[in-house]
Amino acid sequence: MTDMPLPPADADDRRAIAPVICYPNETLPKVPLALYKAARETAEKVDEVLIPARDARCFEVPAGQFFRISSVEGPQVGDLNLWNSKDLSERFFSGKTRALHGTHITTGERMWTSLPTLRPMATIVEDTLGWYGIDAYGGSVHDVIGTRCDPYTGNLLNGDQYHYCCHSNLTRALAAHTGMSLYEAEPYVHDVLNVFMCTGFTRDTGQYFMKASPVRPGDYLEFFAEIDLLGALSACPGGDCSSEHSSDTAACYPMLVEVFAPEEGSLEGWRSPAVNGYDRSHGVGR
Repeated sequence: MTDMPLPPADADDRRAIAPVICYPNETLPKVPLALYKAARETAEKVDEVLIPARDARCFEVPAGQFFRISSVEGPQVGDLNLWNSKDLSERFFSGKTRALHGTHITTGERMWTSLPTLRPMATIVEDTLGWYGIDAYGGSVHDVIGTRCDPYTGNLLNGDQYHYCCHSNLTRALAAHTGMSLYEAEPYVHDVLNVFMCTGFTRDTGQYFMKASPVRPGDYLEFFAEIDLLGALSACPGGDCSSEHSSDTAACYPMLVEVFAPEEGSLEGWRSPAVNGYDRSHGVGR
């Protein structure tokens, strides 16, 4: 290893330069939250899926319906994947969601789809952990910075063959739901929304950290489906992620997904978002 280089004479001046927001989001399409909440008041439950501890299940939500993810027995975090149910190549884009909204998302913010469609796929309409904010460690809940626990990183760091991490859980669930083989399904599994997980970056080393989730039974995160969705949720083997993940030692609990359909006509004026308007010419022929 080389020695740390000495700072230049103007090091303090360079560090003192004020940051600039990369993607000012004031021009994003406005979220009609009042319309969604009014429609939610008339909605009736049409489906539910119980996610077993240390496992995953798929669920479907047509555009214009709502889905709720709840803690039902004990503090538990979940890893959420979303796809366009009619085209699995259009899926949740955690990186762009992070760039547009921040490291953690809450009520009134959206999950965005991958390029080239880049459109809203789900909007958070209620978050019972919205009170948490950002704590003294820089931690917050519902992050779009963690990638999902996976067996490849586990093998790299520990040399083990653990099969019930979220990546594997999501792969099994998607394969079972679609009829694909594990090898066919795995490439569709992608970076997640870490539901209820409390995370941040350390101030000294910049490392991704987790801490005990503030979630308790009865807490939930609720979404409005902007497009036809196929979802998969894994109840993480880390439980509340207070100590470790990808192991059989943490206390783990089921999670519940419920789907609600609003009354006919309660979403008057709403339309499912069109795909992104960029012409995809990439400067060729201009």
